[in-house]
Amino acid sequence: MSGHPIIVWFTQDLRLSDNACLHAAVASGHPVLPVYILDDITPGEFAMGGASRWWLHQSLASLAASLQALGGRLIIRCGEAGSVLAQLVAETGAKAVYFSRGYAPWSGGLEKNIAAQCDAAGVECKRFSGFLLHEPEAIRTGSDGPYKVYTPFSRNCLSREISRQPRPAPGKVNFHTAEITGDTLDDLDLYAGNPDWAAGFSEHWSPGEVGAHQKLTHFLEQAVGDYDQARNLPDVPGTSRLSPHLHFGEISPLQCWAATSHAVATAGKNIDRGSHTFEKEILWREFSHHLLHYWPTLPTEPFKPEFADFPWLQDDEKLASWQKGQTGFPIVDAGMRELWTTGWMHNRVRMIVASFLIKNLRIPWQAGEHWFWDTLVDADIGANSASWQWVAGCGADAAPYFRIFNPVLQGEKFDRHAGYVRKWVPELAAMPDKFIHKPWQAPDDILRKARIKLGTTYPRPIVDLGQTRDAALAAYKTIRKPEVV
Repeated sequence: MSGHPIIVWFTQDLRLSDNACLHAAVASGHPVLPVYILDDITPGEFAMGGASRWWLHQSLASLAASLQALGGRLIIRCGEAGSVLAQLVAETGAKAVYFSRGYAPWSGGLEKNIAAQCDAAGVECKRFSGFLLHEPEAIRTGSDGPYKVYTPFSRNCLSREISRQPRPAPGKVNFHTAEITGDTLDDLDLYAGNPDWAAGFSEHWSPGEVGAHQKLTHFLEQAVGDYDQARNLPDVPGTSRLSPHLHFGEISPLQCWAATSHAVATAGKNIDRGSHTFEKEILWREFSHHLLHYWPTLPTEPFKPEFADFPWLQDDEKLASWQKGQTGFPIVDAGMRELWTTGWMHNRVRMIVASFLIKNLRIPWQAGEHWFWDTLVDADIGANSASWQWVAGCGADAAPYFRIFNPVLQGEKFDRHAGYVRKWVPELAAMPDKFIHKPWQAPDDILRKARIKLGTTYPRPIVDLGQTRDAALAAYKTIRKPEVV
């Protein structure tokens, strides 16, 4: 057996099971050298956010422990990925570099450069899939173009049989045993914690491959049957909460898909409807990365070019009120506080807070996208940009701009008994259901009984919903294309 190792470069595939590049390296018979590189040369505005850095620290610790249990060591280095890999090849005499494909706008150029460097050095370079069920190039329209609408995209995906089953983690790995220098996880300084604004994250999350599978198992056993309805109710545990695990590759979409299919086969039709809805949500993730692949400016520029001329407002004070959960609209404030406390926000509430920022405050969608990028543990460049553009009305297959979520009506419909608001906006806990989503309409005696003093213990609404809706629609008319007669 040759002593020349294969470098397995872990990127967004921080798992041992169903990891195509790791399995290929093990199967080759060559020693395996597991490597993680923190490349902080990512374009500035999309450098990894604080919440993601917290998660990454925990996830790398989990991956390192899993490799150690098999007798290996995760080599950690910091620097430009191409240069670091070239150094490792020179140090170890590696015969190959294996890695999983990335989908960020800058990933293609980076991967081509690494392939060129490997070729020049006479080193094999292989790129593997696994972050998505279907590669973007594989799903094309009848005219051989990319999809711009989700429904036909999902139908195409659903029409394709997924024959491969997820691979289990290798039971044995022949690791490269020569002494290789590397940084410690603490050297990366991923999360300084001063102040420790992520102190509460660990109460809600267990990053790593084990935590990911525990989350999937719990969802399939406890929640998937009601998923089609419960996923819209923020006061019940009706969602999978798998998004950060998928983003960091602690679990693959194929593993989620296969486990869901097995659960349906075992449980029968009583979970069929919920499981189908869950599968469609997995395909929304696929669609976001499909769009990002073909329109790499999606994170920064409106998909619909006419929105480049939209008359946005610049209001730092209102933006700060939104960020802090101090808008005076309880469902909005609850969502923003949940985000700050846990690094996550319920999907229905994400749409509500995004609509409020974009259409009631008329602040550019990019401002919300950047805040989510920094504060979400599942901050994913494809899903984040596509979702913000969807709400703004300027994305592919987007909600029309004139669809403006009313936060009061949304709260009354989806948080009927205000369990979600009472949890995250505890100063309103004593308010009766009738007024909790609109405390400014409550009579004085109700406010007194609830110990609420508007403007002191809880803010008054920072905008008038009716006026800002009308202003948003008027602004939209300025960029509408004239009707063709």
